[in-house]
Amino acid sequence: MPLPELNERGDLPEGVHAATLTEVLARFGGGSSERQAASARLARIYRLAIATGKLRYFLIFGSYVTSKQAPNDVDVILVMFDDFVVAECSAETQALFDHQAAALEFGASIFWTRPGAIFGEPVEEFLASWQIKRDKSKQGVIEVRP
Repeated sequence: MPLPELNERGDLPEGVHAATLTEVLARFGGGSSERQAASARLARIYRLAIATGKLRYFLIFGSYVTSKQAPNDVDVILVMFDDFVVAECSAETQALFDHQAAALEFGASIFWTRPGAIFGEPVEEFLASWQIKRDKSKQGVIEVRP
């Protein structure tokens, strides 16, 4: 199923929308040089996260998945399997799991967790909570599936 059209505010409609990385880049990766650079960063982040073999969910939210011509950065949530161990990753990959290091290295705001750390909340509810914007309105998020 293709990604839905953006609403009148230029946001994805509320919900968690599934797409491949190829679909995401085709939809949001063109246009301005800022958007193209953000897309290259997103692809690198995805490759590193998937290479761990421990990625359960990869979500994209924020200005990248809007009509904004120059997104502020790339906002990503990584939900790793409970047996994921950061120390077992390469130094480059470990930077994904340190919010400050990720901002410097990848130009991204990366948050991560494990299902067991969500304190009994169903993963789907946790993921849905990331649809709430700073102004309390809601926008959709994209779950990238391999």
